[in-house]
Amino acid sequence: MVTALARVPTPQESKIYNKEAMHMPRPYKIRGFYTPKDVAAHNSADDCWVSLFNCVYDLTRLLEQNSDKAECDPIVLAAGTDISHWFNEETRCPKTYIDPATGQQGYHYPQGRFLHVPPTSPNSDWDTQAFVHPWWEDVDAYGIGRLTECTREVRIINMLTKHDDLIECCDEESINEILDRYLEVNAHAASYTWKRLGKKLDMGKNLTGNGIGNGSAELMKLGLAGDIYVQAIHLYYDDDLTIA
Repeated sequence: MVTALARVPTPQESKIYNKEAMHMPRPYKIRGFYTPKDVAAHNSADDCWVSLFNCVYDLTRLLEQNSDKAECDPIVLAAGTDISHWFNEETRCPKTYIDPATGQQGYHYPQGRFLHVPPTSPNSDWDTQAFVHPWWEDVDAYGIGRLTECTREVRIINMLTKHDDLIECCDEESINEILDRYLEVNAHAASYTWKRLGKKLDMGKNLTGNGIGNGSAELMKLGLAGDIYVQAIHLYYDDDLTIA
């Protein structure tokens, strides 16, 4: 019995498949903002996030599509970290330098040349048709949100169970978005009224918008550690338990 071999997709078909794959549901929750710890948790070749100029990129599919190329290695080694220092802050392109020996401009990549950066010298392996935009410019394909400019910690105290949890969130996030983070701790978080000192919170505003300041500056003026006191949110059960 002869088994038929699977037909290898043409280059054009492969581009179509790859484009469709970009629109497949991602295996994680998309957020508007991420903390450095959120990014750091995705630190491998098969789960690779990086941050670049306050934008968070998921490069997992990019690495899968180019797994045979050595230019993937610097990205894999940097997975889970910020790589803004690889790029020029003004041009948002990879850093360049002038070779003192030749006087020619070349790309500066101490960690090694990475994907979509052209080689300094002519190279027959360099395919100018392999991509339309370099990945760092293709936010629609690889960008998944923003890196927060400031992280905040908040205590969430469940007045029913007396559980007291410390949650790290983004300063820009609304209370609803903090609730979404808290779901990992309490799947029924939406069944509670969220209050601060007896006042019901506006779930569409962030902590500062609800009058929950950081307070670290005031503590430092007193010679105390900025994290010695973390403000708390109190949850009151609504008696309508949701099903996760």
